[in-house]
Amino acid sequence: MFCYNCGSLLSEYDFCTACGADVKMYKKIISTSNRFYNEGLEKAQVRDLSGAIVSLRQSLKFDKNNIDARNLLGLVYFEMGEVGAALSEWIISQNGRPEKNIATEYIKLVQSSNNSFNDMATAVEKYNLAYNYCLQNSKDLATIQVRNALSKNRQYPKAHLLLALLYMDQGAWEKAETEVMACLRIDRGNTQALRYQAEIESMLEPDEEDKKTGRKAPREAIRIQHDDELIIQPPNVKEPKNTGLGTLVNILIGLVLGAAAVYFLVVPARVAKANSEAQEHTKEIDAQLDIKNSTIQDLQNQIDSLQKENATLNNVIESYSGDGGTMSEYDRLMTVVRDYLINQDNEATAAALDEIRDTTDYSTMSESYQQMYDSLLSIIGPSVAGKYYDEGMDAYRAENYETAIDKLSKASYYDKTNADALFNLGNAYRLMGNFDEARSIYEQVILTFPDTERASRSEQYIREITAD
Repeated sequence: MFCYNCGSLLSEYDFCTACGADVKMYKKIISTSNRFYNEGLEKAQVRDLSGAIVSLRQSLKFDKNNIDARNLLGLVYFEMGEVGAALSEWIISQNGRPEKNIATEYIKLVQSSNNSFNDMATAVEKYNLAYNYCLQNSKDLATIQVRNALSKNRQYPKAHLLLALLYMDQGAWEKAETEVMACLRIDRGNTQALRYQAEIESMLEPDEEDKKTGRKAPREAIRIQHDDELIIQPPNVKEPKNTGLGTLVNILIGLVLGAAAVYFLVVPARVAKANSEAQEHTKEIDAQLDIKNSTIQDLQNQIDSLQKENATLNNVIESYSGDGGTMSEYDRLMTVVRDYLINQDNEATAAALDEIRDTTDYSTMSESYQQMYDSLLSIIGPSVAGKYYDEGMDAYRAENYETAIDKLSKASYYDKTNADALFNLGNAYRLMGNFDEARSIYEQVILTFPDTERASRSEQYIREITAD
């Protein structure tokens, strides 16, 4: 461990033996950062990637210059399919320690496997599109997009969890369980996946079947259906045996009585029943026609609603995937990052970032987009700021104030600490007669660089502008 003040090797004492600086609290901070790094390393080794991210972020909160922790955090992000976050961490690490840094090898490895990099970036885009569809309650489109994301990168826990959630919403619990298990194979300590797993297991647990006891069915009475008459014969009743003439007489009497009963009782009843059935059938047909007419109208209304929704979704898709859409802007920034990693051309990268800044609303972009833009800007800023400052001052001395304003604005944008660039930008506006812009720039000089000669002269120029 080295002294933060003079860079000398520290001893066991609570002060630096070289410069005398108090390093007691500094040692505790560095020790705590290293402890969280070791904890994150242990979790990463057992594939508890979510827990590793939490520990490594804590390590970087205590010591942002902990290169080992930042490189490991990039590896964990890369393993989870977050290629943009991984590159951001490695670029920051490389900027903090340009020499003998394994992050350089990681970046080269990503460059050499261009297809894998493009697949992972495409998977992130598809996941973000699926997430937005979920917010719009377009679950079918979300399912299609998240499947496309997984086809590009199977090692993407977020995509597995989103697909599992969509399957749970559909009631496809076994499919959801498959996706949750795939996520846990990648990240064993993922809290959200474990919560989904518990919910799925509770839904798939079988209910106990009630035990049924067998009983001997009682002997039922004999039932005989004769036309519309039901004859019930009690059990264990034996019919008397008739033989001879008596049997023949009884048969004849039964036939006569049966014919009379059919004519006087059965026929009118059947006619009335047929009429009643016809009326009921007519009512049923009328009711079915009403239902069908209502259904046709409902279906037509649904068609109209779906057509409107389809038009709205097409507009949303166009806003994301069309020219100037969110995905298009993200692809443009990724192209600039890729070109910088390959060519290391600061000026070309600065020109590309200038074009993005002029045509893109930075505040509406995602957090990962802003982090990548700011990281790339911090890397190339110091080198291109000096070039813009020199060109701006040459134009200023030649009284070409429009060119001076353009170059000095870029110099102050890329290097916030350059007081001369900001002060001379105000002078250029003042000499052009644009006093409102000049006053605004002078006020920035006073706020950003107080108690300096530039601030004092800015106050003087503001008084002169006010007096005029």
